[in-house]
Amino acid sequence: MSATESHIAKEARFGAKNYAPVPVVVDHAKDCLVWDVEGREYIDMMSAYSSVSHGHLHPRIVEAAHRQLEKVAVMSRAYYGTTLGPLLEKLSEVTGFERVLPMNTGAEAVETAIKCARRWGHQVKGIPDGQQRILVARGNFHGRTSTIIGFSSEEDYRTGFGPFCGGFQHFDYGDMASVKAAATENTCAVLIEPIQGEAGVIVPPPGFFRELRQWCTENNVLLIDDEVQAGLGRTGKWFAFEHEGIRPDGLILGKALGAGLLPVSAFCADDKVMSVFVPNSHGSTFGGNALAAAVALEGLKVLEEEGLVEHCAEKGAYLFGRLREVQAEVRPLIRDVRGRGLWVGVDIEPSCTSARDLVERLAAAGVLSKETHDTVIRFAPPLTISYDLIDRAVDIFHRVAKEKWHQLGLDRRRNQQVITA
Repeated sequence: MSATESHIAKEARFGAKNYAPVPVVVDHAKDCLVWDVEGREYIDMMSAYSSVSHGHLHPRIVEAAHRQLEKVAVMSRAYYGTTLGPLLEKLSEVTGFERVLPMNTGAEAVETAIKCARRWGHQVKGIPDGQQRILVARGNFHGRTSTIIGFSSEEDYRTGFGPFCGGFQHFDYGDMASVKAAATENTCAVLIEPIQGEAGVIVPPPGFFRELRQWCTENNVLLIDDEVQAGLGRTGKWFAFEHEGIRPDGLILGKALGAGLLPVSAFCADDKVMSVFVPNSHGSTFGGNALAAAVALEGLKVLEEEGLVEHCAEKGAYLFGRLREVQAEVRPLIRDVRGRGLWVGVDIEPSCTSARDLVERLAAAGVLSKETHDTVIRFAPPLTISYDLIDRAVDIFHRVAKEKWHQLGLDRRRNQQVITA
C-alpha cells in the first residue's frame, strides 16, 4: 500500500464520512505550491476557499505566530491582552466600521450577525421579540450550523437535521422585486453574500446592491454583508461591496482573516448596531485569543503593505481572460466562465461530464481545484500567485479539457455542425 493509500484508508476507517476529498494527500506547502506524500508538486488554485489568500506559510505571518507563541496563546476574553486591541483598531481602520466583535469560524461570525440583527430589530426598530424576520437569498451558503442550514435552500444541507429555527424568509438572489415581495413590517435585516460562492460563483446583476442598499435605508432594515469568502482582497478590492460603491450596516469576515494559519472571524458594525451587545449577551472562549489576534493583524499588514489587493484585480482579469480562451476552444463542454478578481467559476455542461471528473483529472495533472454542485469548478488561488503559475495552471486545465473534449467526440460534433451550417 502506498503512502497515499495508507493515509486515505485511515481517514476512511476512523473519520466521519462528511467529506469526499479529492484523492491527494498533502504533506507540505509553500506560497502557491503544494507537495503530496509521494513528492508530487501541485499548483494550489483553491487556497482553502480563500483561507490561504496570503499563500501558504507566508514568512512574515509565521514569524508573527512564533513571536506570540513564545509569550501567550490563549487566556480568553476574561482578561485584557496586548494583541487584541491593535487587531480591532486595524480592522476598524480597514473596514471603516466603529466596532468589531471577534470570533473563530465564519459560521460563528454569521451567527453573531444574526443575533445582533434580531436584538437590533427588537430594541431599536421595535419589533416584538420573537417576531423579527431576516431576509436571505435562495442559493445562499452562510455556514453549517443548525440555524444557518435551516434557511438554506439546498435540501442536501437540510435533510434529516430538523426541526429548524424560524424567522427567515427567502428571496431570489439579484432580484429586487423578490426582495420587496418577501419583506414584512417585521423585517429587521437582509443577510446576503456579495457573490454566491457555493452556488457556483454567481455574480449579481450590476446595480442590484445599490438598489438593495437604498431599499434597506428607506425601510429601516439592516444590510448585512457576508464576505467570509469575498472579503480581504479576493475580488480585487478590499471588500466586494466596494464594487457597487455602497456601505452595508454590518460586515462578516473570516477565512483570509486567519492568514492561512488559524480560524479567525469577525462581525463589524457601527455603534448604532453593535451597541445591542452588552456583557454576557455574547461571547467565545477562543474568539479574539492572543495568538489569533497577532496572526490576523500581521495578515492585514501583509495584504496592505505588499499590495496584494491591488495586484489581485490585475491577476484576476488575466486569469479570467485565459479561462475564456479555453472556453472558446472547448464549447459546449464549458458553458460559462464568471467571477470577479481571483475568484472564477467555470461552469461545466452536465450532459458532457461532471465538474468532479475534471477536478480529479486536474489533480492528477498537478492542479488543485474544487467543484461545487458538480457543475462548477472554482479557481481561487492565493493572492500571491504569479502570472507564470497562472499560465501553468490554465495550460494544464486547457490540456485536461481538450482531452475530455476529444474523448467525448465534441470536436467531431462541432465539425459536423459547421459542415451542416
